[in-house]
Amino acid sequence: MNVSIRQLAVHMGGTPVLENLDLDVVAGEFLVLLGPSGCGKSTLLHAIAGLVDVAAGAVHIGGRDVTWADPKDRAIGMVFQSYALYPTMNVERNMSFGLRVAGTPKAEVARRVARAARMLQLEPLLARKPAQLSGGQRQRVAIGRALVREAQVFLFDEPLSNLDAKLRTELRRELKALHRELGATMVYVTHDQVEAMTLATRVAVMRGGRIQQVGTPGEVYARPANMFVAGFLGSPSMNFIEGETSAGGAAVLGVRPEHLALHPADGARSEGEIALVEAMGAHEVVWLDMHGHRLAAIAPATGAHRIGDRVGVQIALDRASVFDPVSQERIELHAGAFHHHPR
Repeated sequence: MNVSIRQLAVHMGGTPVLENLDLDVVAGEFLVLLGPSGCGKSTLLHAIAGLVDVAAGAVHIGGRDVTWADPKDRAIGMVFQSYALYPTMNVERNMSFGLRVAGTPKAEVARRVARAARMLQLEPLLARKPAQLSGGQRQRVAIGRALVREAQVFLFDEPLSNLDAKLRTELRRELKALHRELGATMVYVTHDQVEAMTLATRVAVMRGGRIQQVGTPGEVYARPANMFVAGFLGSPSMNFIEGETSAGGAAVLGVRPEHLALHPADGARSEGEIALVEAMGAHEVVWLDMHGHRLAAIAPATGAHRIGDRVGVQIALDRASVFDPVSQERIELHAGAFHHHPR
């Protein structure tokens, strides 16, 4: 099912959290709402779920106006950051609780629980209580509880943020596979850009209660709509270099660290001094002082770069972005027409 949000406004204690927000979630896609803490992404998810009152606008799920419908009547399954499992019930009972309360026939409950347990590799754990489970297993049960609803739209509110890095990576892969198998619409909130880039078919980047850009992970990363999106995605962050266009207007050049190539110094003007080297395993991040700018470059981990060395720097201008320094919006201008200002 698709989700359509029109002119949505949500206020908390009289303060606007979302204002005039429009978003279309395509049926069957995995849309990730990405942004820093306090940007309104969880509030938007809760508005889709019916967990917050809206001040204005409308929410449609599958073409039906659900703006004022109860959460249980919205054909959604919700997974929260906290697992909120019933400690006295085993895994099977936790997963089937909502169905049993709704009066679903026993055979149907058993079928749905068995299907969810198979998908989430919970079959050996069905008789265990939550206290006997690891954090990753508990989160799987919470996902299973949403799955048994056989909903058309699944909503995830930072479901992996309480897990360690290795478990997060494992569950990310499982969620991706689950999405492929179910073919359901999924809307997923996170502040973790790696999660967003690996899971999403499309990403909606949010800031200050507004959507800054919606696109595939590749589009948003390669052609950021503004300097906030450019700086929020990527680690280390995009390098910003102040300068002007060949027409004389002020501009900011944005270059990803992987688009700076380092070579031995040859006395040319495009040289920098190495200020710091961060080992990252197969590659390293080399921080440079160059004409008063501090720039990050990603290079193979050869051990050749040492603090204080001078190196030549080549920018892949065809991969760079140019921004207006006042509006901070992207300018459609070839980066070759840009000249930097030494600080």
